[in-house]
Amino acid sequence: MEDKQSMLNAHNIVHDYISTVKPAYQRVFLARSDPAMNYGSVSSVLLNKIALQRLHNLAKESGVDIFPIIGVGSALFRGNLKPTNVANRLEEYPSVQTFTVQSAFKYDYPEKEVISGIEAIKTRERREPMPIDEARSIMLVEKLSTEYTRQIEILAPLINLIAKYVPPRRKRKLHVGLFGYSRSVGKVTLPRVISFCAALYSIGLPPEILALNALDNEDKRFLKETYIHFEDDLRDALAYFNEDVLSLLPSEVADKINHGIVDYEVDRQHKEITTRIINCVKEERFANTQDYIVEAAWMRRFLG
Repeated sequence: MEDKQSMLNAHNIVHDYISTVKPAYQRVFLARSDPAMNYGSVSSVLLNKIALQRLHNLAKESGVDIFPIIGVGSALFRGNLKPTNVANRLEEYPSVQTFTVQSAFKYDYPEKEVISGIEAIKTRERREPMPIDEARSIMLVEKLSTEYTRQIEILAPLINLIAKYVPPRRKRKLHVGLFGYSRSVGKVTLPRVISFCAALYSIGLPPEILALNALDNEDKRFLKETYIHFEDDLRDALAYFNEDVLSLLPSEVADKINHGIVDYEVDRQHKEITTRIINCVKEERFANTQDYIVEAAWMRRFLG
């Protein structure tokens, strides 16, 4: 389940399946990366929490055990599951049975930390999901995703420009879907989520902070209760913020960037590299851009 409609309807989809197949138990895979790209990072967390609560209720009603899988990555925007952050992820998603472990988790940290992190995931006892106000959360998802979509549509040309210099991986179909719309200027097309994230981190614009201007004080209070490590994750992300990027962004986005929700400390070395990339874009000279993107990724311990 990776789009909003499917995630909110996961319990009904699974109910119909288990009613017909009558399995001894059921696995359900919930995406974390693509919902973040399509609706924003906070919206992705809330959608997962709603789905997990509804699946848990279905398991109790049906008598069929449901063992959820969540597709988290090490990049902050894609789930922030890394060896040094395992405890927070387990606390955030207590009812999840399986967490995906991607390459940055395995290869960008000392072996002992990786082993320790895996053992913590394997040995912890699965619990009931944290209670969540579904109606309030859905309202917040709609509010945030509307603003996020507006900002991404404006940023799409810049994202695609930087993404061309992100080191190539496997060939994947480009995202058009949710951000495609018919206009005389064409359609907004975005790269796959890793290149999308890498492009934004590489210019010092952590995608986690997009659309946060839509939050009012009551929304922030609700998030602190519902997304318990919201401020921790945001603080991690803002370590890679470079205020120089604001001069690169269209004013419709630059004026809306809210990086003052939490206190944070900027990674100075990462900022130095992202400033070089920002200057490459401003001066339209891209000879060293990929090298800088790779250097910044090594500092973050993930590409995107």
